[in-house]
Formats: sequence, structure tokens, C-alpha cells
Amino acid sequence: MKIYLLSLVVGLLVGALYYLLNVKSPAPPIVALCGLLGMVMGEQLIPLIKNLIS
Repeated sequence: MKIYLLSLVVGLLVGALYYLLNVKSPAPPIVALCGLLGMVMGEQLIPLIKNLIS
């Protein structure tokens, strides 16, 4: 969990730096990122449910 929080903080810092330098981010649009988040959550959900059942 610590690595995810670190990744989020670094991403926020880089995003702020891009804004300050007036650079366009190479990241995909927010819709694509929401889809990716859903995929990652879905991937983690099945093992979680299996652990809860057993």
C-alpha cells in the first residue's frame, strides 16, 4: 500500500510541475484513466472475494 501512496504523491508532484512549466501532459484523457482504474479494481476484486469466501 505504501508504494501506491508514493506513486500517487509523485504523480501529483509531476502534474503540478507540468502545470507550472505550462507543458501538456502526455497522459491519456481522464475517461481512459477511469477505465484503467476500473480494470485494476476488477482485477483485484476477484482474489479478494475468493479470500473472503474461503
